Amino acid sequence: MSDPRTDLLEALTRHAPFDALPDALRRDIGPHLAMVEIATGDVLFQKGGPLAGLYVVESGALDIETGHADLVSRRGVGDIMGERGLLRDGNAMLTARAVEPSRLIVIPKDRFLDLMERSDEIAEWFERARPSAGGGDDGPYATGLTALQVSDMMAQTPITCSPETTITDVARLMRDHVISSVVVMQGERLAGIITAHDLTNKVLAEGLTGAVPVARIMTPDPVTIAPNQLGLDALMKLSELGVNHLPVAQNGRVVGMIGKTDLFRQQAATASHMVADIAHADTPEAMAQVMERVPSLLAQLVHAGARPQSITRRITDITDAITRRLLHLAEAELGAPPVRYLWAACGSQGRREQTGVSDQDNCLILDDAVRPEHDAYFAALARFVSDGLDACGFVYCPGDMMATNPKWRQPRRVWREYFAGWIRQPDTEAQMLASVMFDLRPIAGEASLFDDLQNEVLTQARKNSIFVAHMISNSLKHTVPLSLFRGFALIRSGEHKNTIDLKHSGVVPVVDLGRIYALLGELEVAGTRERIEGARAGGVISDSGARDLLDAYDLIAETRLRHQASQIRAGRAPDNFMAPSDLSELERTHLRDAFMVVKTMQSALQQGRGTPG
Repeated sequence: MSDPRTDLLEALTRHAPFDALPDALRRDIGPHLAMVEIATGDVLFQKGGPLAGLYVVESGALDIETGHADLVSRRGVGDIMGERGLLRDGNAMLTARAVEPSRLIVIPKDRFLDLMERSDEIAEWFERARPSAGGGDDGPYATGLTALQVSDMMAQTPITCSPETTITDVARLMRDHVISSVVVMQGERLAGIITAHDLTNKVLAEGLTGAVPVARIMTPDPVTIAPNQLGLDALMKLSELGVNHLPVAQNGRVVGMIGKTDLFRQQAATASHMVADIAHADTPEAMAQVMERVPSLLAQLVHAGARPQSITRRITDITDAITRRLLHLAEAELGAPPVRYLWAACGSQGRREQTGVSDQDNCLILDDAVRPEHDAYFAALARFVSDGLDACGFVYCPGDMMATNPKWRQPRRVWREYFAGWIRQPDTEAQMLASVMFDLRPIAGEASLFDDLQNEVLTQARKNSIFVAHMISNSLKHTVPLSLFRGFALIRSGEHKNTIDLKHSGVVPVVDLGRIYALLGELEVAGTRERIEGARAGGVISDSGARDLLDAYDLIAETRLRHQASQIRAGRAPDNFMAPSDLSELERTHLRDAFMVVKTMQSALQQGRGTPG
């Protein structure tokens, strides 16, 4: 019989940042954990009320609301709530209400604060959650209304008119510009605001003619908000005033307009909202509409100062949710599968490192009881899911590394033979395939089909010194973009001339190092950061080397994400090609230093293990 407290601790430590807790702190915190279950519509905590502790969502979903029941964000599995209030005065800054039956792990307030004192990792993780004026309770590295400023969401060129303008002319302005409010200006001074709601209630309902001047029905001297205030501040002010629009003013000058529609559009672009919407989508097209919010999510997370691994994890969570939903829809259309199966992802999805630019890499591991006549079912299943992923923006793998390819839709015994063959004869193709497949991660289906397979393969591979040497040699083919004298080695021709590829010349060399460390240390984790940390703990690399490499990896990944976020904000599709001239001199220096760290670690790997002749 399992111990409920042990089960709670295991559940808690599946979620960041608690997965990084050392054993001593795990033992200390375990006995104090509690589980709370609430039904749909129940309030977990009320704005201004005392918090029992820190909440981690284990199942279900909750809406975070203002005191006036306006939605701020939705929190789902793995999300954390209550830390901002706990770090301020112990009272909730917003209201949390369940939108479906939910279970939450509770860390008592005193134990949470004790963790903050005793763990640098926990303290650093939650440092951004410390409240500032007007801040909300929406989690560390918050997105949406608790992270973005009004200036990020407002209409920057508000449509204006004079007090003498007629109602008819104002209505035409709203129609022509597809807006629902107009700012009334008396010269340089803000005189009032008029909305579509006013036209209905103060003009049509009162039988006024279109010749009436706007001054007669406008709201005079409206309340304004500053552009550097948070979106949450704007939402709360709109709710308190009972209005739908606020002029944005700075130093007495109107610089924009913000409304509830702008705010709700932004708060919908959160990972939890998107996963919830995907879970209820009935077609790939509906999921594709949800995916259209991902660029906004990425830009919000970058703007909020989220760590790269937090950003890529949230984006990958969305891909995982789409994959699982597509499999559910496929089974509903095709019927129950004839034998057990496991859908697994590799590549960046397998490592949980997706950004705004990703293709699909996946495979099917089938139960050994599968028969030839069953393949038609699994071929149709794979086609349904891969087509759906493509419709959602995850383009087909250029190398055809997908479950639609019969080669990657095989019984478990065949997968074992694949790996054994690659290890025995590590030619160029075998090295490439092994590199991709070492990143496998179960997504949906029968997880037991993957149990022990990865560990068995890693053990076999590590014992074959020739295979290891070939893998190391192959990993070193991806070089960082440094010239002989530590300048940047730029792409010299073509569409991306005078840029560096932050994926293949930046992130990928570190990914390759992490994969080799996992091989040498027999580490079953798939994420690059986790592999480097595991290699440090297992003595595969030195503590200082790991620390430097992690810092370098974070800086390269952050630069890549900031580049993509800036493209998104400029209305362009994100890519991986950045001109160093877009960075400040200090930023370029740091980036060169990061590349130099990677190059040094590559050299150490080559010298330490050698390469095949």
